[in-house]
Amino acid sequence: MTPVLSFDTALLLRAQPVRVLFLDVDGVLTDGGLYFSEAGETLKRFHTLDGHGLKLLRRAGIEPAVVSGRDSPALRARLDALGLIHRRLGTEDKAPAAGALLAELGLGWGAAAAMGDDWPDLPMLRRAALALAPPGAHAEVRAVAHHVTAAAAGAGAVREACDLLLMAAGAYGAELEAHAR
Repeated sequence: MTPVLSFDTALLLRAQPVRVLFLDVDGVLTDGGLYFSEAGETLKRFHTLDGHGLKLLRRAGIEPAVVSGRDSPALRARLDALGLIHRRLGTEDKAPAAGALLAELGLGWGAAAAMGDDWPDLPMLRRAALALAPPGAHAEVRAVAHHVTAAAAGAGAVREACDLLLMAAGAYGAELEAHAR
């Protein structure tokens, strides 16, 4: 099966060395809305396209990692369901948190991609070799992004980032073919 998805060659070249993808949660993995139950529990909506993309990324040897200013049982449940073990939750100072994860993985910022949507993500985005943002991200974040996804946050933006990284790693075509049989 021939892929219909494509990305700019320069973008693919920039993405080739990436071995870890740092993700913010609210406004990236979710639509950015905060939902509260009557008991005050935070509810979040995640998209299955993003989840499958993250699983494909791990199979290709690229580690997804979550760095979020918030923490909640709903978030932990979703990350556990996806098998995402690299995470720093409840941290507003995201660049040092991501840097610590890089050290644990034996990688530097040149092997990192980051996806964020607001000012707290800027230090992480500016250090990463590949900066990504959903279209609803703050203007300052979109301005530093190497790629702004066509898909919205919480509606496939992370999957688009995963597809980009899979293509750059040379794994996209084989995964597509394996799934199309």
